[in-house]
Amino acid sequence: MILPIPHEFAIGGVYMPPMLVAGAIAMIATLATSRLLDHYQWTRNFYYPPLVLLALMVIYTVVIGTFIVGA
Repeated sequence: MILPIPHEFAIGGVYMPPMLVAGAIAMIATLATSRLLDHYQWTRNFYYPPLVLLALMVIYTVVIGTFIVGA
């Protein structure tokens, strides 16, 4: 059985596209990951930490959009 992909989410009567929801969840996951990386001082090993965090944001958005929102 194939589940239909939602065309929009209704949160409080406001319709939002699925990628916006996936991006918001990915932002929260990236902030949590960056706090962990800062706490254990792993960010000092990166050449340019903002680029690493941007890459994490993109990875989280794709994974959340593919497996959670699109499921």
